[in-house]
Amino acid sequence: MIRINLLPFRSTRKKENIRRQLSIFLLSLAFAVVAIFGIYFLLSSQVDDLNSRIASTQAELEKYDKINREIEEIKKKLDNLNKKLTVIRELEVSRYEPVRLMDTLAQVIIEKRMWFTALDAKADVVNISGVAMDDKTVADFMVRLEGSGLFSAVNLKTLRQVEIQKTNLKSFEISCQKKPIIRTSEETGVKK
Repeated sequence: MIRINLLPFRSTRKKENIRRQLSIFLLSLAFAVVAIFGIYFLLSSQVDDLNSRIASTQAELEKYDKINREIEEIKKKLDNLNKKLTVIRELEVSRYEPVRLMDTLAQVIIEKRMWFTALDAKADVVNISGVAMDDKTVADFMVRLEGSGLFSAVNLKTLRQVEIQKTNLKSFEISCQKKPIIRTSEETGVKK
C-alpha cells in the first residue's frame, strides 16, 4: 500500500533550516560586531596608554636635555678654567726666567773688557749686542755662554771695529738659542 503524505514536511524543514542558518548568521554577525568593538576599545585603551607613556617620556627627555645642556656648560667653564690655570702655572714657572737670564749674563761677562749695548730676548732666541776690547774677548764670552748651560747654540752675527772716544773697539752681535727648561712636577703643578 502506498502512502502519500500531503503535509508540507519538506518545505517546513527547509524553512526551519533557513531560519536556523539565518539565526546563526545573525548571531555570528552580532558576535563579530561585539568582538570588533571589544578589540577596538582594547586597542584604543592601549593607544591611549602608549600616548600617555610617550608624553611622559618626552617630558623626561626634555628634563634630561636641560640637565645635559647644564652639564655641557659646566664642562665648557671647567675647560676654560683649566686653560686659565695652565696659563697661570706657565707664567708662575717662567716668571723667574728673565732674572735667570740676566743673572747668567752677569756671571759670564768678562769684566772691564766688554759691555752690553742691547739685549733682546724673545721666546727661544736671545740677541746680545755689545762692545768688547778685542776679538779674543768676544770669543771667550761666546765660550762662556755655551758653557753656562742656558744656551744650546751661540752664533756670532756681526763683529766689526768701531771707534769710541778715540779708542778702537769691537762691536759685536750674538744670537743665542735658549735650551728648554726642564720643569719638575712641583713647578708645573702636577700632583702625583
